[in-house]
Amino acid sequence: MSSTVGAAETAAVLTQALPYIKRFRNKVVVVKYGGNAMNPEGGAAQFAEDIVLMHSVGLKPVVVHGGGPQITDMMTRLGKKSEFRHGLRVTDAESLEITRMVLVGKVNRELVSDINRHGPLAVGVSGEDGGLITAVLHDAELGFVGDVASVNPSLLLRLLEHDLIPVIATIGVDEAGQAYNINADTVAGAIAVALHAEKLVFLTDIEGLRRDVADPSTLVSQITTAELQLLVEDGTVASGMIPKVQACLNAVGASVGSAHLLDGRIDHVLLLEVFTDRGIGTMITSD
Repeated sequence: MSSTVGAAETAAVLTQALPYIKRFRNKVVVVKYGGNAMNPEGGAAQFAEDIVLMHSVGLKPVVVHGGGPQITDMMTRLGKKSEFRHGLRVTDAESLEITRMVLVGKVNRELVSDINRHGPLAVGVSGEDGGLITAVLHDAELGFVGDVASVNPSLLLRLLEHDLIPVIATIGVDEAGQAYNINADTVAGAIAVALHAEKLVFLTDIEGLRRDVADPSTLVSQITTAELQLLVEDGTVASGMIPKVQACLNAVGASVGSAHLLDGRIDHVLLLEVFTDRGIGTMITSD
């Protein structure tokens, strides 16, 4: 009996997924994979499986990754203390080199490798490649921390045309060629706008947006940009959630269909959000 029930449940899930597969076929979905969501116990491998499945049924996933915890760990191992101001890492010349080494040389390569275990699909790029991300200085007191001045999506569009999955490390360069570390949430939002993405998805280590940070029962499952802006203004949205929420507001306010805040520690949360009626986390829409 149990095998029959299991088969029926599986069939129900697959049937439920079909209209979503049809709806989102050939649509770009930008997924920001946060450093805090990178569960060392198989999390990256499962994330890769989800990305490959999305690609296999006709979606066009684009991965933007962070790596804050990994950068902090490497700096500690090298005897360098991490300093943050207003949630941003103070980045001197040595810290920038460490950041580039971790994001481009380690985290990016590992994600590409995890995806490519399922076939030659992923291509790792940095914002420095092909003029992808032009950066400007954020604040001189923070050192080499940048903001996104512009995104040139040509490289990404060529990769997508060849049925490949871009995996993006968030280092940008200014017009003089100086590299900057840029907040990955901000980059993901800018990439989504430049590609006219259908969805912008943030995978992090919280289940979504709460009206009361301390109360899980206040999770907001769906909210409009106008309602979300009010939560920003009254201080409900604070700390590390601010860059994510601002990126969602900017993206949905431009050309992106919807934005999603999800707990990346949940098994296959990306598939649950995109392909089922259940939904999970917080979805932000224009109305």
